[in-house]
Amino acid sequence: MPKKTETYNEAIEKLRKIVADIENGELDVDLLSEKVKEATRLIKLCKEKLYKADEEVKKVLEEWE
Repeated sequence: MPKKTETYNEAIEKLRKIVADIENGELDVDLLSEKVKEATRLIKLCKEKLYKADEEVKKVLEEWE
């Protein structure tokens, strides 16, 4: 069964955790690359979700006109 994609809020929360771990020095150097890759994936996911929501809102607004 494919892994469920995170919601926007879940992705943002994971990003906040990664950033906090880096800022607090709680992230092991050996894991830094892995966490940066994860953060990049999460950012891409959030951008896609925001773009999709923006397009849907524009479509709805155009239908009202």
